[in-house]
Amino acid sequence: MAFFGLSKPRSLLGIDIGTSSIKVVELSREGGRFKLENYGLFELESMEESVTTVGSMTGSRPAHLSDLDIAWGIKEVLKRSKISARDAVASIPTFTTFATIITMPYLSQKDMAQSIQFEARKYVPLPLNEVVLDWSIINIAPSGNNQQPTSNVQSPTFHNQQVGSGKLGAGSSVNGPPTVEVFLVAVPKVETGRYQFIAQNSGVNLRALELENSALIRSLVGNDLSPTAIVNIGGRSTSILIVDGGFERVSHNYEVGGFEVTKSISRSLNISLKRAEELKRSFGIKDVDNNVIQQSMSSLLDMMAFETKKTMHNYEDSRNVKIGKVILVGGLANMPNFINYFSQKLGSPVIAGNPLARVITPPGLEKLHPEISASFPIAIGLAMREI
Repeated sequence: MAFFGLSKPRSLLGIDIGTSSIKVVELSREGGRFKLENYGLFELESMEESVTTVGSMTGSRPAHLSDLDIAWGIKEVLKRSKISARDAVASIPTFTTFATIITMPYLSQKDMAQSIQFEARKYVPLPLNEVVLDWSIINIAPSGNNQQPTSNVQSPTFHNQQVGSGKLGAGSSVNGPPTVEVFLVAVPKVETGRYQFIAQNSGVNLRALELENSALIRSLVGNDLSPTAIVNIGGRSTSILIVDGGFERVSHNYEVGGFEVTKSISRSLNISLKRAEELKRSFGIKDVDNNVIQQSMSSLLDMMAFETKKTMHNYEDSRNVKIGKVILVGGLANMPNFINYFSQKLGSPVIAGNPLARVITPPGLEKLHPEISASFPIAIGLAMREI
């Protein structure tokens, strides 16, 4: 995994193991910019596995995969897409981790590490010997001064089994006793061990594990420090993330995703899930008379918008700020007229996420940009990580 002295890889894999699919992206560096070398997708929702590359290929594999099957799926993606790179960063799902922001007096790095150990016991719901603990300072300010967080701190990664491997950000001279805001994350060791097992059995060199949200922020927000909401509609759930100063401030999971929307269409029209998915992608929220597709899923979409609006308003009220941008990603982002519909329900501007904005892509893939941008933002953000 990550050891001192290793040189930077020529290209890096981002591996996003989600609840409905495995997504792999290979990025390299070219003239100071990222370049998309290849990408692959392994579907877990159905009885079929599909690998999408520059040339499309398909195969079959039973669903409800074990960790060994997931490793097999990663190997198949790499083999069929002819990806030779093996250095990888993989994502840790938000629902398997514990994360919070705590405020502390500014101390030396040695004293901070000891204090974090003590403070963590107050917040982490598991014994500390059962978790991998990591932390980053995201804001240094005089007491009572609500400065913007420093933006040059690397996000937490879980590259070893040591507790308290935090990183101090570059401080600045301040008047009066400073305080720091610390982003604290704990991941059960059983989860980090599981990902190491998957990596070993898939033949990849796991350089680091990283939170999904950190990868999303890197690929979608970049250096923008303004308050931003990211809505990531996955297969099983919707993640609502508030980013301020370049760091995660609020993360809320709503247990309805694209699969529930498809099931609602299927039940309402008494058709198969496959046909419901086709109609969802074709008709979506098109403004036509008697759009029965829209009618069958509008209540679920409205609840997604309601949860997003509530999360945004709670943060705005607590911090006395205004969230000026809402970024939408996930499979539903490309559903016809959905972004306009979601924007109307929120009462705020909504844009489609574009993780390829800073990425050079091979000629001929322009038509696939919306699909890649909606479905691969986490994998792209992982592959963008500096090792």
